[in-house]
Amino acid sequence: MKKIISWIVIVLVIVIVAFSYFKYSFTYSKGYRAGMLQKFSEKGVIFKTYEGEMILSSVQSNANVALASEKFLFSVNDIEIARQMEQIQGKSVVVHYREKNGALPWRGDSNYIVDSVRISTPN
Repeated sequence: MKKIISWIVIVLVIVIVAFSYFKYSFTYSKGYRAGMLQKFSEKGVIFKTYEGEMILSSVQSNANVALASEKFLFSVNDIEIARQMEQIQGKSVVVHYREKNGALPWRGDSNYIVDSVRISTPN
């Protein structure tokens, strides 16, 4: 009986570890997004995280105003990237992100974690 219980516990631990890895650490996708950095702030009660919002415009008018756009919400873990973001609010940027399957409170509100940023060069 003790042998069966110990095997059940071992299998249960392996399942929990595998689930946690694929839910919170596994990178589901990665890529680039370009848009205007609309908002960037530090927030949180217990865990202070950096959260940002970009406007991804697909159509622009002659006045350089986005007509058809969507928001891209993201989190930043690196303090150096957060400082860069604070300096370039309101500018067109390109960010590289990693998408996780789940968010952790100390990592941010979003599944999208930005790990680099640069100012977009006009065409």
